[in-house]
This record gives sequence, structure tokens and C-alpha cells, in this order.
Amino acid sequence: MGRGYTGKILWVDLSLGEIRDEAIDDRVYEACLGGMGLGAHFLYQRIPAGADPLGPDNVLGFLPGLLTGTGSLFTGRWMVVGKSPLTGGWGDANCGGMFSAAIKRCGYDGIFVRGVSPQPVYLYVTHSKAELRDAADLWGQDAVETEAILVARCRRKKRPQVACIGPAGENRSLIAGVCTDRGRLAARSGLGAVMGAKRLKALVLAGSRRIEPHDRENMHRLSRRCNRWAQFQIPFVSGPVMATLGAWMRRLPLQTAMDGLLFKFMLSKWGTTSMNQMSVEMGDSPIKNWKGSNEDFGPRRSAAVNADVFKACEVVKYHCTSCPIGCGGICRTEGRFQETHKPEYETVLALGGLCLNEDPASIFYLNELLNRAGMDSISAGATVAFAIECFEKGLITLEDTGGLELAWGNAACVVALVEKMVRREGIGDLLADGTRVAARKIGRDAMHYAMQAGGQELPMHDGRNDPGYALHYAVEPSPGRHTVGSQMYYEMYRLWKRVPDLPKPSMVYRKSTKYLADEVKAVCSAACSKYLNVLNGAGVCLFGAFLGTDRIPVFEWLNAATGWHRTPEDYLEAGARIQTLRQAFNVKHGVEPRRNFPPDRTQGLPALHRGANRRRAVDLEQMARDYWRQFGWDETSGKPLPETLERLERETA
Repeated sequence: MGRGYTGKILWVDLSLGEIRDEAIDDRVYEACLGGMGLGAHFLYQRIPAGADPLGPDNVLGFLPGLLTGTGSLFTGRWMVVGKSPLTGGWGDANCGGMFSAAIKRCGYDGIFVRGVSPQPVYLYVTHSKAELRDAADLWGQDAVETEAILVARCRRKKRPQVACIGPAGENRSLIAGVCTDRGRLAARSGLGAVMGAKRLKALVLAGSRRIEPHDRENMHRLSRRCNRWAQFQIPFVSGPVMATLGAWMRRLPLQTAMDGLLFKFMLSKWGTTSMNQMSVEMGDSPIKNWKGSNEDFGPRRSAAVNADVFKACEVVKYHCTSCPIGCGGICRTEGRFQETHKPEYETVLALGGLCLNEDPASIFYLNELLNRAGMDSISAGATVAFAIECFEKGLITLEDTGGLELAWGNAACVVALVEKMVRREGIGDLLADGTRVAARKIGRDAMHYAMQAGGQELPMHDGRNDPGYALHYAVEPSPGRHTVGSQMYYEMYRLWKRVPDLPKPSMVYRKSTKYLADEVKAVCSAACSKYLNVLNGAGVCLFGAFLGTDRIPVFEWLNAATGWHRTPEDYLEAGARIQTLRQAFNVKHGVEPRRNFPPDRTQGLPALHRGANRRRAVDLEQMARDYWRQFGWDETSGKPLPETLERLERETA
């Protein structure tokens, strides 16, 4: 009888060329689950304080979820974790595709890599062996080319799964990620630079071990019930109508609680690009480096990037492992790259509205360029917008740019800057490490135009529209992340359906109440963080989780997979434990949580005078204090209290 997890991890020391297995006690899984939690458990213990993120003491972990491969749905996500060279603290990136189950099929719940190889290598793993192989001929290849070469080289009966870096990781760009499935990126935290510094070009996984849950019959029963919700679909409106919907939502003084089933309908039809125009119109998407509004990128301009534009180029839907929705897609376009993954909402708006770029051809091109380079499109777009504003303010000159005139809405300028960043050429060398590093080098007032939190560029969701985003950008151990929580996320998670003590939102409420910092919102925000850690420990896709806990039985799946008999409250407590482990990691490595707050501009200080978010400001100070108190952390500094750390040590020993 299975238990969902394998009970061991693989350790690789690149400096010594040594590879070994390590067995894991069941109590570690019970305390921290898998995925994110397992990574936090080992990285907190084994990366020494003050370790150079690009040095041999940093540990890079690749982890599937506890539910991956067990017959549950939406559970094909994997994590890469390590000390972030971008923020100097806890780093993690999440990705879908087919790579997650491949780790478990090799017999491991995680692959951890330390040290620095004297020459480029790739790690080849099956269910019976693991070895380092020479990758000198692969160094310099882009991520898509690298994957194709390694699949051909290592293929036996079945296609192996590959995770690799492109030129951005090799060049140690601090906004580099790890690529798999011909262009899917674990993009955030700069962990591709860590892989490049270790001279680890790729992991190739070719195992065939079967993954067994404890109760397969119950697992299938739960999944069949969930699949009925996932497959339920109604006819939906056209792309341009979404802009009208966003404008209508902007004008209403009231707001309705969001049901994730509506978002599922949109995902099924368009993927995340369904939100492009709607988010601009309702004030969710930041415009013109966060100083503009929907009036700067109105319906006539944003029509060029509406959902139908991208859907029209889609030739086949893309499904990650165990996903019944398939929100991704493979697109065919004209130009240098004939085929690419469909650009995501974040990519389109970071390279579009944030820079006032209304040219979809440039976004298709840059999407594939960045995927092949292994560079985070959120950070890339935010850095371009930063550079344009610095040029506008006279902090960057034509001499600095090599004669390139930076201007809002100039697609050629956006393309040229990103190409230079990928090659670390000219002005691109300055920008390739993101906005905070560039601002420090430029000096003067440049930091005022760097829209980042703790060094990580902010995503394309405006906290002045939903203050929950602003809070999580500031207080998460990996700051500047949109995939954790917001007031809307809490509504869609529907946690109160399984945890009755949690607040149930009103179905209709005045928008002005979103900006009042109070204890109820702190409880809801903390619940988002706890639940996200459970999802990342289990390998669950955020979009699947938006269906709500009454439709996607995450807690019940976990019990069916492991044989445990734990309550939803028990799992949220594990989520809180993981959150404290990650925050304790930051404190151990000298990160001051209060320094992760994003710039005043993003908080509405001063408030915009026009557009969807006019006269809106976020009381981030009070919200952060209330949030930190929920976890037993000091409400002034954000550091875990001594008694909280003592309890953590007892529970994870």
C-alpha cells in the first residue's frame, strides 16, 4: 500500500562530484508536507548564514508536490527553491508542465544540489541510477534547443523530462529562471542564475517508478467529483466584451464576492489572457510603470492585446500533468519564431500596458525570446518600464543606451532593450539584474522608479485595486509575488466551507471597505498564505484551487494519498509552520522584513488623480502589523518571536 511520497531525496555535490540518497522520516512530511515545505525544512537547516547565493554553499532544490502522480487533479506543479540572488533571502519559483511527476518516477521527493562544478554538467537520473554528465557542448544553447538535444541524446523507451537554463542563467542574470517543456518557466527569484553559477546546465529525468497513493479508490472517487466542476462550461462572451465588463465593474460602487467558477470559464476559453483588457479597465493592471491608469491604455489601445488576438493564433491547447482544464496553448505566428507557448496575462501586460506597448507581434516575439533565454518576463517588462522612465527623467542618456531612444509605446524600443538584456550587451548589462541593482548603479533618484519589493519586480496586479495584493507583495518571505493571496483570492478559495471558524465574506459589499485595515482582513490574508503553502506542498495548481475547497478536495486528497486522518485545520497549521520556516530563513540570512515593502507609488502615496484607482491608498503599515501578529511574529519587525521559533523547532525536529 502506497503513501503518495517516496520517503527519500537525492543529494548532489557538484564540487566533489558526489551523489547520495537520504531517507526522510515520516514526521518530516507530517510537519511540512512535500514540495515547498520539504524545501523549507532542508534549506533552513543546511544553507549556512551569510552564504553567497551564487556560491557553493547555496543549495538548489527541485521538488514535486505530495499529491503529484497520485491520481488527484491539478497536481502537476513543481518547485525550485534556494537562496535568492535577487532578494538575498528565501527564493522559490513554481512551474507546471510534465516535470513534476518525473521527479517522483525517479523515486525521489526532491533533488538537492550544492557546490559548484568545475565545468558545465547536466544531471541524469533514472529510478536506478544518477550521474553527472558533461555539458560543455550545451553551454551557450538556448533552453528550447538544449531540451531538444538532451531528449534526443537520452531517450530510450520513453521521452525523458528536462529542466534547464538558457543564456540568462548562464550569464547569471538575477532575473533568470529554469525552463522546461519547451518554454515553460519557473521564473521568479532568480534561481536560474544559481543554476548557472553552479554550472549545472540541466536535469534529465528518465525514471519509471509507479507512484502509489494509500487509498486509490477513494482518490479516484474524489477526482471524478472534482472533474465534474472542472468540465462544467457555459458559452462565454467575446474578448472585446471583457473590456466592457471591466469598465462596468470599475464604475459600480459595490463589489460582489468572486466565485472561482467564473474564472474557470474564462480560463477554459482563453487561458490567463482572458483578463487582459478587463484588468486594465477595472484598475487591476498597473500601467506606465505604475504612474499611469486605464486612461493611458484605454480600450482602443488595449484592443490590440485582447484575449481573442492570442486565441486566434492558438493551434492546440496545452495541458499540464493531471490538469483537466488546459489553460495553456501552443501558438503559431509569423516572424523569427514560428511557434511559441501562448503568452500569459503577466507577460502581455508587463511587456504591453506597463510600457504602453500595443503591438501584439512584439509580445509574441519577446515571449518566445525570454522563454528560450530563461528570463522572467515579469521582471523583464518591469525593468524596461523602469528604464524608459529613467530615460524620461534624464537619469539614463542616449550615451548610456548606445543611441537607443527610450519612449513609452515604442515597441521597437521594448524589443531592443530586452534583446540587450538577454545578451548582457551595453545598457542590457546594467538592466539584466533587475530594477533594484540597476537603480543602485544609476544612483540619484533612480530607486523611486524601481517598482520592486525586496529586489523582486512587482507583478501585474495593482494593490490599489485589491489591497490584499499590496500586503502579500510586502510581507511574504519571497516578496513581490501575486500567486499567494489577495482579497479576491480569499473569496475564491472558499476556505470557510472547510474551516468554519474562518470569516465568510459578504456576497455584496462597498468597495471602500476593502481599504479598511482590520483584524478580519488579517485573518483572511494569513489564511491565504497558509493555504498557498499547503497547495505548494501538495503540488496543486493555483488556478485549480480557485474552484474553491468545496469543489477541489485538497485536504481529502492529501488524506487519501498518505493514509493520514488530518483535518483542514491541521493542514492550515502545517501551512503556518512552513511560512515561519521561510521567514526564519530570511532572518537567518540577514533580511529585514520591513525593507521588503514596495515603493510608495504602488501604495497610492500620493494617490492617482485620474483613472480606475484615483484617490485610493493602502494602509500597508497597519495591514502588515496585523498580518505578522497572526503568525506569532513581532508586529513591528516581522521577525518570528522566540516562543514561535521554539515551537517550530519542536514540531520539525
